[in-house]
This record gives sequence, structure tokens and C-alpha cells, in this order.
Amino acid sequence: MTNSNPKLYLFIGSYAEADGPGVYVYEFNESTGELAQVEAVSGLKNPTFLNVNPAAHKLYSIAETVNAEGKKAGEAVAFSIDPATGKLAELNRQINLDNTLCHIQRVEEFDYAFVSSYHGGKVGAVKLNKDGSIGELTDEKHHEPLEGQPADTVSHVHSAFFSPDNKFLFVNDLGLDLIRAYKFNAESGKLTFHGDTRTAQGAGPRHLAFHPSQPYVFVIHELNSTVVSYRYEAETGALSEIQSLSTLPAGFEGSNGTAEIAVSKDGRFVYGSNRGHDSIVIMAVDQATGELSVVDYVSTEGGHPRHFALTPNGDYLIAANRDGNNLVVFRVNQETGLITATGVTASVSKPVCVQPFYL
Repeated sequence: MTNSNPKLYLFIGSYAEADGPGVYVYEFNESTGELAQVEAVSGLKNPTFLNVNPAAHKLYSIAETVNAEGKKAGEAVAFSIDPATGKLAELNRQINLDNTLCHIQRVEEFDYAFVSSYHGGKVGAVKLNKDGSIGELTDEKHHEPLEGQPADTVSHVHSAFFSPDNKFLFVNDLGLDLIRAYKFNAESGKLTFHGDTRTAQGAGPRHLAFHPSQPYVFVIHELNSTVVSYRYEAETGALSEIQSLSTLPAGFEGSNGTAEIAVSKDGRFVYGSNRGHDSIVIMAVDQATGELSVVDYVSTEGGHPRHFALTPNGDYLIAANRDGNNLVVFRVNQETGLITATGVTASVSKPVCVQPFYL
């Protein structure tokens, strides 16, 4: 049943020990931009990345654990969400990959979650049960150095995202400087290698975001602080580079690593976070070519903006500053793309992920 008066909640993942809170829920007031905490869940070690299924009122989190042999392992945890209160109730948790996880993704078409392991160099497909709980790992793929790369090159899979048509799963491998495409068979739960897109050496592709209506995809590179725009060929799954643009202002000489990327709902602007410069870079999109141009750089008012998100209606951007231990709310001017701090902040220990959804 559709909620006639939905509430907007922010679901926050963080670095945390299991004996302290790690997953938080805030109710977000879109009239004022104010935040009100409604939940803080303990019992998970480093639940850094989250995925929300608002239609089913489910939340999925990654967490660190140890397996039967005492070795570090990655697990996924499922929660049900009370839409009236935002409160969480754990459904179950299940170990999947034999190393810690850094990302979890899910799409409506498949009853699966897709997990990424930075330290393990792996991506895995995890079946979701009919009640929304975590099921079994149905497939995993480990990435090895490519031909011509040094033998000691190490894969660091950072994230996995489906194309808008759900035909291809694009996996960002920061260590191997590539975006690897897989096809996915939902009946068997198996991933099949489709092709690779090589990035610049040392670029470190981390996250990506597709344009909502044009055949473009934008990839943010952690190690060389660039956003690269690609043309997405839906028939072949190929990515063709259009342009590479720095996320940093001219003359900046400090150390920096990028993190999150997002596209405005109308596709006119791309946003990326800089950790070091501690800013959101705003880029305008040329709809005809997919080329980008910098509009502005805005301080996130906290150190190490590991993640940020635009609210569903596009009116706000919420930055999660890991080293600032805060969430910072910005108002978005959807005509210009510019963001302005509202003065609203919330203290959260080492926030890493923020996911806003109506329930």
C-alpha cells in the first residue's frame, strides 16, 4: 500500500566497533532542512555502506566479521524498516565473501545484492530471500592483473553498478585501473565476463553514475582526482571516453582523493567529493556531447567527505564528513547547480554513507 504522506529518512552507515552504534536513521524535514535522529543500531563492525529498498521497507548493510577459521570476512545484514517511525529490526546476517566488503548494490529487477571487496579484489552476487533476508552467495569473481601489468599489481574492487537497462554490471577496480563489465543471469545467479574499459594508469576508478536520459556515464577516479565522462553503448555495453576533467581547482597542491559522484535528477549537473580539498565539485553537463565544465567548488564544512547524496526531489545535498564526524545539509539551486550550506548539521561518528529515501 502506498503511503499517502511519505516521510523522508536518511540512512547513515559509518566506521564503528560492534559494541557501539554504527547505523543511524534520521528523519529529514524538507521545509527546514532539519534532521532528527530516530534510530542508532549497534552490533555491526564497520557498517560502512548501505542500500535501501524503499518499496519493500528493507535496508541492507555490509559489516565486518570473522569466519569459522577466525579470518576476517564480509557479511551482509538485512533489516526491516518501520515506515512510520524509521526504526530498524534486523532480519538476518550472512557471511558471503572471504574478505571485508566496501560496497553493496541492488536493483529492482533482480532479487539479488551485489557486494564488492576492496581488499579481496572480488565482486559477489548474493541471493535475497522472498522475505527480503540475506540468502546465499551464488557467484563471485576475483580480478587478476591484466596483461602488461606488473605481477604485484593488486585488484581493489570498489563498487558495482548496473546500467540503466540492467543489461550489464559495471565493476570499478581501483587497483587494476579498469571498469569491468559482466552480464548477470538471475536464474542461475551467475556473472559472466563481458569486457573491460581501461582507465588512465594510476587513475583508480571508484564510483560511477549514469545520466538519467542521455547515454552518458560519469566515473570518479580516486587516485588522480578526475571525473571521466563516457558514452554508453547500450547494445554492446562498451564505454567510449569523451573527456577527463580534474575535480580540483588550479593551483591546489595538497593531497587529495575523490570519493562519491552523483548526477542531478534532470541530468544537468554532476557532483563529486574531494577528500583533502574537502569540497564538493559541481560540473555542468553538455547534454549534446557529454562534456563537463566546472561550475564551482564548495567546502563540505568538515574533513574527508567520504560520501554525499542528493535528496529525491533534488532540493538538498547531504555531505557525510568522516573526519569531521558530521552530516552537513546544503540547499541546491536546481537552475544553477550551486549548493549553499543551510547551517544545519548533525554530529555522527565517522559517517561513510548517506542514503535518503521516502517511506
